[in-house]
Amino acid sequence: MDGVELVGICDTNRPRAEEIASKFGGQVFADPAELLGRIDAVTVAVPTIAHVNVALPFLEAGVATLVEKPIAPSIEDADRLVDAAERSGTMLATGHTERFNPAVATALPLISEPRFIEIHRLGTFPERSLDIDVIFDLMIHDLDLLLSVVKSEVVAVEAVGVNVLTPKADIANARLRFASGCIANVTASRISRERVRKARFFQHDAYVSIDYAAQELEVFRLVKGGPRPIIHGGRMEVTNEEPLRRELADFIDAVRGGRRPGVTGHDGRAALALATRVAEVMETT
Repeated sequence: MDGVELVGICDTNRPRAEEIASKFGGQVFADPAELLGRIDAVTVAVPTIAHVNVALPFLEAGVATLVEKPIAPSIEDADRLVDAAERSGTMLATGHTERFNPAVATALPLISEPRFIEIHRLGTFPERSLDIDVIFDLMIHDLDLLLSVVKSEVVAVEAVGVNVLTPKADIANARLRFASGCIANVTASRISRERVRKARFFQHDAYVSIDYAAQELEVFRLVKGGPRPIIHGGRMEVTNEEPLRRELADFIDAVRGGRRPGVTGHDGRAALALATRVAEVMETT
């Protein structure tokens, strides 16, 4: 990225860190603490269980920190990170990459007071993130998106999950009811034969459909005023870009400009709280 110096990489897999350093520059460090005093910003992309131990020293030292989703393994740990950032007056961002998907960014201004939302996020079995279940691995992306779109309290949750290949839930479905009356039906799976990442929003006189993977957006509206109402719309123009790059560019721009990042630590905490609620309901079903 222009105007950014990659100072260092720290990884428990040293050969992997050395491979990245040889390609992009920077030193290899054995301990995250060795980076303190050398950097202005850091990305923490380690297993969720290690987020607090790795991120907390940076936040306490006033280093702007981007923590991958989910922000922490528990709400209490998320609060520790948020509190540390507020005490030191530094930035805490959460890596909910889907918010930076160009199709999502184009769609958000068009979604207003949705009444029904249906989201499917289905993926093949991964070799990563198996320390958490599918709610915190995949569904949390969509829970964060729902909170940013509906902007209303979740008043009821129904959920069911199934363990198939791991001791944790590999497929889950949640039905959320918001105080606004909106209903959201969200399905996430990491054991599907094909990848499907789609969201559909139904609102008064309009329908918005997002294909996350293809970065495609369709919008249809009911047009009145003629002899009879007609449906008008179709595919909207979306400039394809890598969401992760957009997320990092937003983070760097926020650090430079002293503004809020696109997804804050509080946003990450809210998504984690809703995911935890879904998981707790799922366990009792």
